[in-house]
Amino acid sequence: MGLNNAVQKLLVGRWIAGEGVEEAIRRTRRFNARGIETIINYLGEEFRDKREVDDAVATYLKLIRAIKESGVMADVSLKLTQLGLRIDKGMAERNYTRILSFAKKSDVFVWIDEETYGDVGPTMAIYKRYCGGGFAGITIQSSLRRSLNDIRGILKAKGVVRLVKGAYHEPEQSGFNDRAEITRNYYVLMDYLFRHGNKFTIATHDLNIVRKALSLNRRYNRAVEYAMLNGIRNSYAMRLASEGHTTYIYVPFGRRWIDYSYRRMREASNIKLLLHSLLEDQRI
Repeated sequence: MGLNNAVQKLLVGRWIAGEGVEEAIRRTRRFNARGIETIINYLGEEFRDKREVDDAVATYLKLIRAIKESGVMADVSLKLTQLGLRIDKGMAERNYTRILSFAKKSDVFVWIDEETYGDVGPTMAIYKRYCGGGFAGITIQSSLRRSLNDIRGILKAKGVVRLVKGAYHEPEQSGFNDRAEITRNYYVLMDYLFRHGNKFTIATHDLNIVRKALSLNRRYNRAVEYAMLNGIRNSYAMRLASEGHTTYIYVPFGRRWIDYSYRRMREASNIKLLLHSLLEDQRI
């Protein structure tokens, strides 16, 4: 077995459910059995070929249908650059609304994953036009300087936030690249959500942040959910779920695993956390 195949096998077993919808559903069943829900993502981004866009749309429709028919507890998360944002904004919006309409009929919640800074503006505009009705949410990255204003706009539009640190390297004028600054901004944004929001998701592997969120919720009593990536802190997610907290694991699937895995390694810059994800945290 070549090096690339060996790495792929290692990562698919830890961070990625597999190549197809069926593998994502199987992984979800395993999490559901432990009281954990999932957020399923089809890997890929920044598509500039309409054939890739059409494949992504078809895959998400298939995924939503599989979630509905199987009865698993799962949301869906997509990227607008998968739906044609880099080709034509109108195309991306039409594809998004098509998926969202089918998801509403199937009672499946749909998240948009925020991407690089240049895509955030149009992504936010499209999301806020369709976020009503309780079936759509969006990630917000504490690595971006604009995020507090974005959260204010989302809450005003009755949208739902999943707060992440972010794994993209941005220019200094638009983003933070120092991990300490990103973490400080996460606390600022989280505090704002607790004071002004109602339902939102704290998505991080930073246990200090999670503990602070648990403490804040004893004061504010919000509809808080917690989310982590597949294979990073599975055992801690199990603990949260066992204590009665609504907990999600983000489960990616598909063949485009290289870019995703690279960002995970960059995001998990603490080597201890990375090794923990590879060696210890595979109990589901």
